[in-house]
Amino acid sequence: MRDVAQKILSGDLHALARAASCIENGRPEAGTLLRELIPHAGRALILGVTGAPGSGKSTLCDQFIRLLRKEGKTVGVIAIDPTSPYSGGAILGDRIRMQEHHADPGVFIRSMATRGWLGGVARATREMTTLLDAAGRDVVIVETVGVGQGEVAVTDFVDVTVLVLVPGMGDEVQAIKAGIMEIADVFVINKSDLPGAEKLDRELRSYLNLAHRPDGSTPKIVHTVATEGRGVAEALEAARECHGRGSRRERVAPRLSDATIDHLGVAVRSIDQALKFYQDQLGLHVSVRETVEHEKVNVAMLPLGEPRIELIEPSEPDSVIGKFLDKRGEGLHHVALRVLDLNAAIERLRASGARLLNEPRAGAGGHLYVFVHPSSTGGVLLELIQA
Repeated sequence: MRDVAQKILSGDLHALARAASCIENGRPEAGTLLRELIPHAGRALILGVTGAPGSGKSTLCDQFIRLLRKEGKTVGVIAIDPTSPYSGGAILGDRIRMQEHHADPGVFIRSMATRGWLGGVARATREMTTLLDAAGRDVVIVETVGVGQGEVAVTDFVDVTVLVLVPGMGDEVQAIKAGIMEIADVFVINKSDLPGAEKLDRELRSYLNLAHRPDGSTPKIVHTVATEGRGVAEALEAARECHGRGSRRERVAPRLSDATIDHLGVAVRSIDQALKFYQDQLGLHVSVRETVEHEKVNVAMLPLGEPRIELIEPSEPDSVIGKFLDKRGEGLHHVALRVLDLNAAIERLRASGARLLNEPRAGAGGHLYVFVHPSSTGGVLLELIQA
């Protein structure tokens, strides 16, 4: 992985593409690769572009790319597409709209299917932004799938969030609802040549007069007609101005909880048998299924909103899960929490005398994790995962 990381850092696009596939597919070596790359990340502007289906997000992103390339900036694009609930496939519509940049080595576009992941993003979106950032892209654009009012996950890992709205899709009641309206750093009223654009502008300004954001910021409102390039430069400048005041990650991080539920680990004798309940009866679907060789287990991940259920079966009788099943039978094996800084969490735990069962290592899906003994947690085996 160190050799692969060096190729990526030297600008090898083939290595970058292979690494993106490795991360998206949740291969175990992805965690090792990311650990090599993380020290080189943190320089790019991570720009999130979100909004309802049909609002013109892809066209706006295409125009952003055009402007950035004229400035000589390199661009990475993560375009999230919806997944068919039947075939599991996706029509890569975002890439179709950006196809004129396909042959430009200064633009790297990666389309990712949601694969059932909620919040407008895909499971590996955060890791993909780290990859493109470390690869030296000046700007990384994350375009979400078409979202609704409560799908705000993109804000967790971008510096600036651009919310794209269009006239005629709501009224002043919609404008004051909690959710997606609260995450915008820049409001873009696209297709502003349509009737109702000024009305939407007034409603947004009324909303902003009522809203009091914890960081004291006041989002800008920019009118665009993305298909013609009108107002796009102003929208990009507004995003940069916002970033100049400090990234969203810097402004919001003090208010974020240090841990969120990542998944519940359930030990089963047979994943196929367990899926007759979780998949056939509950209607959940498997997003990842793989073998973790060093743990001697097979796992299946089933998204349940953003958290997941992890079904774990032993691949060999002498595995930890095999011994657990022999002693306790099937059931809850562990609770996994995702933390913003795993190393800091480990230091705090060690300082308090907590018993850790392993050094940080890569697990299913490539994430970095440690286990905390039940004697330190009140009787529950706890897994901590690096966000």
